[in-house]
Amino acid sequence: MTAPTRPANEPAVLVLEDGTRYDGRAYGASGRTLGEAVFATGMTGYQETLTDPSYAGQIVLMTAPHIGNTGMNDDDMESAKIWVAGFVVRDPSRVVSNFRAQRSLDDDLAAAGIVGISGIDTRAVTRHIRSAGAMRAGIFSGADASLTHGEQLDLVLGGAEMAGQNLSGTVSTQEQYTLPATGERIGSVAVLDLGVKTSTLNYLAERGLDVHVLPQSVTAEEVLALKPDALFFSNGPGDPGASDRHVELLRTSLRAGLPYFGICFGNQLLGRALGYQTYKLPFGHRGINQPVLDTATGRVEITAHNHGFAVDAPIGEISESAEGFGRVEVSHYDLNDNVVEGLNCLDIPAFSVQYHPESAAGPHDANYLFDRFRDLVIANKESKA
Repeated sequence: MTAPTRPANEPAVLVLEDGTRYDGRAYGASGRTLGEAVFATGMTGYQETLTDPSYAGQIVLMTAPHIGNTGMNDDDMESAKIWVAGFVVRDPSRVVSNFRAQRSLDDDLAAAGIVGISGIDTRAVTRHIRSAGAMRAGIFSGADASLTHGEQLDLVLGGAEMAGQNLSGTVSTQEQYTLPATGERIGSVAVLDLGVKTSTLNYLAERGLDVHVLPQSVTAEEVLALKPDALFFSNGPGDPGASDRHVELLRTSLRAGLPYFGICFGNQLLGRALGYQTYKLPFGHRGINQPVLDTATGRVEITAHNHGFAVDAPIGEISESAEGFGRVEVSHYDLNDNVVEGLNCLDIPAFSVQYHPESAAGPHDANYLFDRFRDLVIANKESKA
């Protein structure tokens, strides 16, 4: 990303790797940014989306036409900064009208150096990505808007593919820290920060767990030395196929008998640890309105998603872990496309979901999963008493 300056309604262009171009106006910072173009379908929650570390390396397009009307505040940040590589909107709000707002979205994007574009037909771009798949892209404004079409496309084609990228080192904490339990204490959990969101940590602490947040570089020996009562892998960006070290850390911890809960990236890594493969989705799931079926109850949950990869496991049957962890079932799957959205281990205390039960931003249908994890930790401790 080039060093940006504040634009004054200057021209900008979104360029996709297949050569498709969309002309608009500079929004946020001015300059050049490259990343994978993806779309998010939530009508609300743009601040939580922008500050979700799982969006690192991605140019996020909002399908809702009007963005920014509630401004930005310090309370709804899901991490310490904005992580998206770029931001695409159709109609940015000209005014901020919410009593909680402290700044405008435009001001925060500019201050963070996030190059964006507005005034384009985001529905048309969404339909194109749905047909052609998520692809590399670039936003060019300021001096970079004057580059030739060929020069801009060459820059886009020179960008990195999301497949094969390990981005956890970019978003993870560099130092271990602890959040004490805020509810009745039941034990402790080691959280591998692969891009964790603030709401997730708060929900774990509210369930009576001292939350030890660990950098992604931690070893299995260091995790076990903490003597936690459970292990949690967070959401995060990148390709799960490029995280072999985290898979081995998880296998070692599961063999040590630690109860495990994983969300999003943590679901994909559990799948790999159990012996399943992962694959890249054509355009992924991103938004707060994805219907997911709980196979145990038959209940349909409306859930928040942000993932471009998925686990390849059989739906509707119990399979055997190729890594010796016993029987496994798909606990949840997406009703739009039958993508696996959850795994449940029947012979070890481990489960995971592909979506975001912390509901930031999004519905609260899946918040019960934190209670389920709490119950799993208590049951495991009682079985050893």
